[in-house]
Amino acid sequence: MSLLDRVTSEARRFVAALLRRPDDGKPAGARDTEDPSLFRPLIYGDPTRLHIHPTAIVNNALFNLSSGEITVGEYAFFGHNVSVLTGTHDWTKFGAERQVAVPQSGRDIVIEEGVWVSSHAIIVAPCRIGAHSVVGVGSLVLRDVEPYTVVAGSPAKVLREVPRPGEMVAAEGDPDAGVGEVGTE
Repeated sequence: MSLLDRVTSEARRFVAALLRRPDDGKPAGARDTEDPSLFRPLIYGDPTRLHIHPTAIVNNALFNLSSGEITVGEYAFFGHNVSVLTGTHDWTKFGAERQVAVPQSGRDIVIEEGVWVSSHAIIVAPCRIGAHSVVGVGSLVLRDVEPYTVVAGSPAKVLREVPRPGEMVAAEGDPDAGVGEVGTE
């Protein structure tokens, strides 16, 4: 990506963020009683390595960009206190050397379109979270998640599939299971 493309992309993202948020930093629809800090992400590392689509909602996520890039796709959304971590240390080093032995690249994270990452989840690079998947509360994601998949646990494991648009709903324990198609009335 050229410098001009990067600057243009950052400017678009900044303008989109301004349009989405009132002056108090809260997103549209936030309650007056909600602390604005719940909606400000924390960024550790080079912010040009963070690519968040303007329609994504990341709340107060922590993004560690030490060892790679992070991309968050369209309409992805996070609960509160999500950690997305590219950084690592060389565990074979000792003392002060271990503290600074951090790879500069190669540990990217991609969170695709429509992903829901629930509160307190931790995503560790390198990995890709597939489109329209769900990461459960407090989960530890250490590897790729297939699209249309629900994962949870520590480490996260596949629990079920998310029905694709137009597929019949047939979830266990769902009183309406099999009654209609997803997205129809």
